[in-house]
Amino acid sequence: MGKQIRLGWVSLAAAAALALAAGVITAPAAYTADDPVEVIVNGIDVRSDNMNGLTYKGLGLLSCNSTSNLLMDYKAENPGRYWQLIRVLFGGKDPLINHVKVEMGSDTNTSTGSDPATMRTPDELADASRSPGFQLAADAKTVNPKLKVSILRWEMPEWVQNEWDKGTGTDEMYKWYKETILDAYEKYGYMVDYVDPDKNETRNPDEAFIKWYKNAIVTDTDFANPRYGIPADKQQKAKKAYHNIKIMASDENNTHHIGPSVLSDAELFGIVDAVGYHYNTDDRLEGDADSDTYQPYTKLATGNNKYNEDKEVWYSEGTASFGHTEYRVNNTEGPNGASTGIGGVQSALDLANRSVKSYANSKRTHYIFQPAIGSFYEGAQYSHKELVSARDPWSGYLHYDAALYVMQHFTQFARTGWENDTNTAGIWRTVPEASYSGVSGTENVDGSNGAPSYMTLADPRKKDFSTVVVNDSDQPKTYRIKAENMRLGSDPTMEIWETRGADAGQAYDANFKHLADEIRPGGDGFYTYTVKPRSIVTLTTLDKSRDKATKQRLPKSWDRTVLDTDATGKKRNTRDNILYADDFGYEEEGRVQVGTADGARKVSRPYLMSRGNQPRYMVDQTGAWEVGKDARGDNVLYQYMDQSMKDTGAWNRHTPNTTVGDFRWENYRATVDVSFPDPAGGLAALGVRQQKGMAISDAAYNVRIRPNGAWTFYEYGTAVKTGTVAASSSYRLAIEAKGATITTFIDGKAVSTYQDPTPETEGRVKLGSDFYKTAFDNLKVEKIDGYTPYAGAQIDNMAGSVAYEGAWSRKNAFGDAMDWYRSTSTSTAAGASFTVPFTGTGIDIIGGNDGTAVLDVYIDGKPVAKDAKTAAVDKRLATYTLRGLRDGKHTAQFVLKSGKIALDAFNAIPGDVNGPVDTTAIRSTLDRIGSPTQADYTADSWALFDSALSAAKTAVSGQKDLDVLGAEQIKNRLDEAYKRLVRKDATAE
Repeated sequence: MGKQIRLGWVSLAAAAALALAAGVITAPAAYTADDPVEVIVNGIDVRSDNMNGLTYKGLGLLSCNSTSNLLMDYKAENPGRYWQLIRVLFGGKDPLINHVKVEMGSDTNTSTGSDPATMRTPDELADASRSPGFQLAADAKTVNPKLKVSILRWEMPEWVQNEWDKGTGTDEMYKWYKETILDAYEKYGYMVDYVDPDKNETRNPDEAFIKWYKNAIVTDTDFANPRYGIPADKQQKAKKAYHNIKIMASDENNTHHIGPSVLSDAELFGIVDAVGYHYNTDDRLEGDADSDTYQPYTKLATGNNKYNEDKEVWYSEGTASFGHTEYRVNNTEGPNGASTGIGGVQSALDLANRSVKSYANSKRTHYIFQPAIGSFYEGAQYSHKELVSARDPWSGYLHYDAALYVMQHFTQFARTGWENDTNTAGIWRTVPEASYSGVSGTENVDGSNGAPSYMTLADPRKKDFSTVVVNDSDQPKTYRIKAENMRLGSDPTMEIWETRGADAGQAYDANFKHLADEIRPGGDGFYTYTVKPRSIVTLTTLDKSRDKATKQRLPKSWDRTVLDTDATGKKRNTRDNILYADDFGYEEEGRVQVGTADGARKVSRPYLMSRGNQPRYMVDQTGAWEVGKDARGDNVLYQYMDQSMKDTGAWNRHTPNTTVGDFRWENYRATVDVSFPDPAGGLAALGVRQQKGMAISDAAYNVRIRPNGAWTFYEYGTAVKTGTVAASSSYRLAIEAKGATITTFIDGKAVSTYQDPTPETEGRVKLGSDFYKTAFDNLKVEKIDGYTPYAGAQIDNMAGSVAYEGAWSRKNAFGDAMDWYRSTSTSTAAGASFTVPFTGTGIDIIGGNDGTAVLDVYIDGKPVAKDAKTAAVDKRLATYTLRGLRDGKHTAQFVLKSGKIALDAFNAIPGDVNGPVDTTAIRSTLDRIGSPTQADYTADSWALFDSALSAAKTAVSGQKDLDVLGAEQIKNRLDEAYKRLVRKDATAE
């Protein structure tokens, strides 16, 4: 089983000596920060015979924990944008991503959410189409047939877990793996290339099971079982492909146990094809140089070990850049409050440095992003750490981050992938002797020390090479590169491709992946180039100057239009009273294209079949949410995870819940029919205005009801009111949220009204249950007359359009996932100000605040509020709201009078409101104050009053874009401005 171990073992001492000769290098002894860095690319060091360890495999992505959940909705609702994404990430002659790794789900939350279990019971037929990762791989293969697919588990379904806990679950585990693998093979035509049989992020690799599992694969002869669905004429082909599955081990988190184990155990060495670990760039450095615990991963990759054979070494899970690069360039994290540009900790350049350092220090030639695509709703754990943001399938919005350009500096200047058995694929080799990293840190690395950071990739024929250099410091860095024993041909010209931030007056992306220079070696044979601060360059002997793919720009983002549909839930309609609806029948949906035949073709499948009966637009946090037939044969949404399935492991333990909708929804009424088909019991929940978190209690307002009629209304997880209605097998639940007033309805009757003194004003809808099969149907989200239904554009605190004056700290590194794009701007300096251009009738200041900030507010240069108080609120909530302006373009200026203000984002409020608004209170105030004379009052106090008076008169004259909240604020501002009028004669006294 596994690879044959080569004959001709070498001694441990000889292996250690070979390891040192193979690039286990340190910085040049004479190195100082100002010295040029000399790099010798010697053809002797280009090991064309090393087919596994030093071949540069490029990049991979991990699909798991709901991170890919909304991609299937993109494919159905905006197929053009979806297939464009597939081409950008996986297509072309130099693909960015060569590998899709699928973490099999168990309906439990193991990070940002849950992925469906492919088998919820031992008798259920496996359904790989439930898991978006398997389908993503199938679609990616249509543009990259050589793409690798791997699987692993974190937790497992309860029927497996129950036996595993007894110590007798190997057969159950194998059945789950095998039937899932064969179902993907039957549906999509590809065989999984790698399996990690061990638990994800283990700290104690299960070597016995790895051996058992490999033996089970190679000795398995059963491929005719009808459960697998493989036609008789394809069973032999399936058997051969199945027997060729490779073993990856062991996806440890930070620990380094599997490397020494593989080196010390000849049987394990023969079984394991690839080793990897997470979130640590460094090798293990324990014991003597010739011991298995000293640089084991370097020994494995270089082949300089007692077996004289090289193995693949993966950075098998790592982060992408944090936040959006176009926002983080406006940070103040550099020296003396300067920006770090596209660099800094957790930036695009950090990602590049991490890739270089993980190769230089532990010879890892494959980096897998968790995730590369963020296709789950923001506000879940680990938001905003991705290369592509894909969270609004109804709009087609996709954000391609500049970190993609940075990573293309590795993948577009080399032939990446896996070498074939005959060593003729031409995959470029990494060159240890011409690679080095001196940056600090082992995960979130810091290149501000100016130390060298470079990685060299070379054609195995020695005809070309590329050296990628990262300079994440504030000083330029000169590199001198010399080729020896290479066959570069008659034209030794080297192209310099560069990515860095914009210069003053340039567009944001002006310097992204562009040809910066062409150079030739000097008389001494060295190419000399000075790398600018906060930049990445690829110095390559390839001629890419006329290559269209290399010069291709990433697609532009579309507008993030709010989810506002007609009654079908399919078509956009901003004029009716429906925000969204789902009856789970999906008659309005057409067929969906799916990659099949191992990428050879696409087929068109019915909507629900194409996605394993997963509902539209829903992101599951816990539970088995799937569309099925009720007793009448109609489609309903079921939560299937019952008492028999509930005790499987989970990182984040919650009762089942799922989320749907737009984070900008504000004032709306959500309704859903619930029923309880499980005779053992049940509970159904409906929540509104969810912004963050992964439990039903993270919906700001939620009601829960049981079959006996007992119900409870909650603000988050705190019970506010309880009651009982007549017991029933079904109910219609509704919550109406308008401003601070939250009303709960059961079967059309109001049972609770709650006034929240510090309301959450925006958020999505949640559905929830207990661990019983529960049915949901006829979900409807409706607008409320007189209230603006949703915010419009969101403006980040780091957006270039937002201007700051005074002392501000603007941070992105180590930002909180609950802050939009992990950035905040903070000030405690009296007189500090920020100015925000927006379009609409109002604006909200979003950010976690302690309520000490006092603000003066100006709109279009005119005062609208003096000494305005802010609210003490959690992250993602509004600390200050302004309403009642005329719909249009405005500029808001806020001046900090005292206290502390933390800014996360600004939400603009559009003027789209249905129904008339009562302005009686404004008229009464106008009548009460009469007609003060301007000449009697000071200029400052009159300016504020005049602004409020003008807004009040406009409101009562029939302002069409006015809503209830705007009318309330106009009245309150007029009262306050009138109170603040200061008579001139009073100041004279």
